[in-house]
Amino acid sequence: MENMDIYGIRTPEELLRNNTYPGRGIVIGKTPDGTRAMTAYFIMGRSENSRNRIFTEKDGEVFTEPFDESKVQDPSLIIYAAVRSDENHLVVTNGNQTDTVVEGLRKGETFTDSLATRTFEPDSPNYTPRISGMLTFEDGGFTYQMSILKSADAAGTACNRYTYHYAPLNGLGHFLHTYVCDGNPIPTFQGEPERMAICDQIDEMTDRLWNALDENNKISLYVRYIDLASGRTESRLINKNH
Repeated sequence: MENMDIYGIRTPEELLRNNTYPGRGIVIGKTPDGTRAMTAYFIMGRSENSRNRIFTEKDGEVFTEPFDESKVQDPSLIIYAAVRSDENHLVVTNGNQTDTVVEGLRKGETFTDSLATRTFEPDSPNYTPRISGMLTFEDGGFTYQMSILKSADAAGTACNRYTYHYAPLNGLGHFLHTYVCDGNPIPTFQGEPERMAICDQIDEMTDRLWNALDENNKISLYVRYIDLASGRTESRLINKNH
């Protein structure tokens, strides 16, 4: 994977290595050879409650679960289905809005309309944004959307909603994360999803993402590649707690 700064595309290392706390992050894109779609989701944590998590994969769906159930303080914002499918859609989010989107699709609602019923997380003073992505597969190709729901001000008095629609380009991914960087309170992500270079090989992509995340704060990473011709999937899952 070459550095594509000239096109505004940066490597995983350039986007992550010097940021100790981007929070939770979603990447969606297309491999350079144009044959596969990909998505990745990672979680980080600063508190004991947040760090007490692992990813598990069951029947193609990915869940966050407590590593040590005896240490769980508040499961409401840390335990959820992160990746789920519905027909030709693959949904990945940083919270229980995964279920909201899937249930909306089954009722004939759009990605955007389903998320209009949700808001940012009620974790004052951070008001963590809800970030979501959806890949839609059709006719041997795919499109994808990304969404962020975030507080309009420091008091959490209103929610601003942004949805981005993408036509995939070979070698390009988009990266959306919850926070700009570490802080107290933690500053909410700003601007459009960042442009990230994607690897042809899932193992290289997984290694580069995981190794670029801050060693103290990273918790889990899940990466999935989907062959556009056959629909065959390949996935990698890394848990710091094991």
